[in-house]
Amino acid sequence: MARPNSLLLIVDMLTDYAFPDADRLLDGAAGAVAAIRRARDVADEAGILVSYANDIHEDWRCSRDEICKRALSGARPDLVRPLLPQSEDAFMFKGQHSAFYGTPLAHLLHQEKVTEIVLTGQVTEQCVLYTALDAHVRDYRVALLTDAVLSIDQALGDAAQRMMTSNLGARSLTTREWAEEVLGSAAGPHASSAFR
Repeated sequence: MARPNSLLLIVDMLTDYAFPDADRLLDGAAGAVAAIRRARDVADEAGILVSYANDIHEDWRCSRDEICKRALSGARPDLVRPLLPQSEDAFMFKGQHSAFYGTPLAHLLHQEKVTEIVLTGQVTEQCVLYTALDAHVRDYRVALLTDAVLSIDQALGDAAQRMMTSNLGARSLTTREWAEEVLGSAAGPHASSAFR
């Protein structure tokens, strides 16, 4: 089978961490941010399209720049700075859990002939899961980078991951495994800049 035409999707990582239960994310956040950054580097090296889907928190006048500015002025700018979007990245403003709901994501995927969405971000049991569900019903393949997602409730996050793999047929792999798949031998421990 040919390698899918993929899109790396970064969900809700541009945040000020001022939402309810945000403190419950912070224990594992640095590791997940580092993994998402590595996935981003791999995508850039492989020429894979990157898109952000970010909650607007009912600020209907917001812009991409305002979302980034608000996140950088929040409680954990150190978790935001490594993941700031580049000028060529697609950016979706979402008002609900799924990155598909009310956004042009489906149109982007169609236009770019994407067949697989590579999911990263937060939170696993909410926005990541609902995005995976919506991708599945639209016949997109889903790859879940297990070290690049964050959960508020670990038990629910684990259950969501099992649901994605068993019910939706999502591929569950680490960022390193994905890098090796995408870049081949270039993703080895001495050859890939993403893992140095």
